[in-house]
Amino acid sequence: MPPSYPSGQALPPPPQPPPNFPGAEERQMAMWCHLASLAGYLVPFGNVIGPLVIWLSKRETMPLVDREGKESVNFQISVTIYALVSLVLAFFCIGIPLLIAVGVFAVVFAVLASIEASKGNSYKYPLCIRFIN
Repeated sequence: MPPSYPSGQALPPPPQPPPNFPGAEERQMAMWCHLASLAGYLVPFGNVIGPLVIWLSKRETMPLVDREGKESVNFQISVTIYALVSLVLAFFCIGIPLLIAVGVFAVVFAVLASIEASKGNSYKYPLCIRFIN
């Protein structure tokens, strides 16, 4: 017996997502666009290559992956530039704390972006240079 209101009326059906809401597979691939950037901690430039591969393979068929893939690739290119500048500044002792900060910054925001993408929301990274529109 379905649950009912005290007056005996049946509960209303649960709200339906809007018709253009991304499906589960599209949200999952968008999430992986952001999480693939963590490959950079295992493979040189994996932080750019991982999101780039996912974005290029799914951008034609999945609009959310197209948006999130561009955002992730732009952010990872920006992070790579910030890390290279920090590496140069390491010769002057200021770069070592900056390099650590860039690494923490990249992981934290990649995880936050992946959580938002898994919900079907777009995410805009802070301090991101938009190379790809």
